[in-house]
Amino acid sequence: MYGAPDVEAVFRAEYGRAVSVLVRFLGDIDLAEEAVQDAFTTAVRTWPGTGVPPSPAGWIITTARNRAIDRLRRESSRGARHAGAARLYAPHLYAPDPYTPDAPPEEGPVRDDRLRLIFTCCHPALALQARVALTLRLLGGLSTIQIARAFLVQEPTLAQRLVRAKAKIRDAGIPYRLPRDADLPERLGGVLAVLYLIFNEGCTGDPALCAEALRLGRLLTALMPDEAEVTGLLALMLLTESRRPARQDADGVLVPLPEQDRSRWDRALIAEGQDLVRRCLRRDRPGPYQIQAAINAVHSDASSAAATDWRQILCLYDQLMAVAPSPVVALNRAVALAETEGPATALDVVDALGLGRYHVLHAVRAHLLRRLDRTAEAATEYGLAAELAASEAERAYLERRRRETAPTQT
Repeated sequence: MYGAPDVEAVFRAEYGRAVSVLVRFLGDIDLAEEAVQDAFTTAVRTWPGTGVPPSPAGWIITTARNRAIDRLRRESSRGARHAGAARLYAPHLYAPDPYTPDAPPEEGPVRDDRLRLIFTCCHPALALQARVALTLRLLGGLSTIQIARAFLVQEPTLAQRLVRAKAKIRDAGIPYRLPRDADLPERLGGVLAVLYLIFNEGCTGDPALCAEALRLGRLLTALMPDEAEVTGLLALMLLTESRRPARQDADGVLVPLPEQDRSRWDRALIAEGQDLVRRCLRRDRPGPYQIQAAINAVHSDASSAAATDWRQILCLYDQLMAVAPSPVVALNRAVALAETEGPATALDVVDALGLGRYHVLHAVRAHLLRRLDRTAEAATEYGLAAELAASEAERAYLERRRRETAPTQT
């Protein structure tokens, strides 16, 4: 995003931390974002000559705060801004400030800052999709295009939602603090959706996002140990992350689940995830994340693709459709249906979903057509899926499948 590899790495790891800290100091999301972005722009100009500082996160936060002070000084004629500037000029009068150029941010307060920002953005006064989109933008550092892709909407539509969400937080005076314990459950749905989307975005490109989602998932599990869906989401992410070492080949091309070398799966993550699934089962309060975790647990139990218990997976998808029906869930269910009742039955289901230009639908449809020996149609679907795919690894895999499936010209 910023050109220099060192800056890009720090951006992926520290953007959410920096924004969350600046939001706490400034009480203004837009100003915090602009200040952090200015700091990264400055890093692009200066780090190649001076080298990466010993504490990159501390440098970014301090530089961003200085940029905010400069802006507030220029706008000090405005009363509210002047008060904000005073707070930054003398932060010791308002709150402890552990962030200095020579010291990295302390982990404890950073965790609180991030959690505060998540729960602020997931305030029930905002529509659910706006909550999730805003938190992805601020905490995950995702671009508007990336978030729009996750929601299957156009970029301008998503941009308008972000603007309205930030304006509502500002105009409604929503505080930047953790809600009371009694208020946590009503915000939990948005928080879990945020973490899962951050994790999924990491699965298609940036492992640091997966690591951050897992860290926050563990933090939430400690905060809300009695919430089964929190445990279920953490289990789901762990079981999915366990397959990362086998998810791409040596050339960086995607390797789909049935073709993965299961000896490369991370058995420690599998054991941890399966233990959490068993805890969820004992509670007997099934929810969407718990059911998805159970599906992944069944996959992780199979020693090979052929040994997969597809009937159990299909039953779990039936449960998932009952509690959280959606076209995407129905598409995933169709994959299990193809293994139990055949590709023709599954293709009828897929063709009725109406998911439009969703690349996974075209990839699944191509796979089913290939199994039905309708190779020309399958090649066309693989080509369309490759055009729509988000990551280079997916595009490379789908293009390879297209070439393999295309009828030989005579």
